[in-house]
Amino acid sequence: MEVKAVARYVRISPLKVRKIVGAVKGKPVEAGINSLKFMPQKAAAIVVKTLQSAVANADHNNELDVDALFIKNITVDQGPSLKRFRARARGRGSRILKKTSHITVVVADEA
Repeated sequence: MEVKAVARYVRISPLKVRKIVGAVKGKPVEAGINSLKFMPQKAAAIVVKTLQSAVANADHNNELDVDALFIKNITVDQGPSLKRFRARARGRGSRILKKTSHITVVVADEA
């Protein structure tokens, strides 16, 4: 059985999160959380939080065995960008795009 958790509108670029995601896909949940906790990137903490939410959903809603879960898939989609500007020379302004992400974590049991 598959269970998912979604973190939407997270204020981090999708490219930064995708670098982290490849390291934990397909691993057991406990090994994935342990490897993410020791990564220095901001994205690792966000993915850990979403992964723990998916595990809690599996335990509470579907009463699955938490020890038998593995990370089936993690997808990172781009959300809407916050558009800002920065003052530049000669009265001009340059655009700054503050990107957001939607992170979807799918965990499944071994069965």
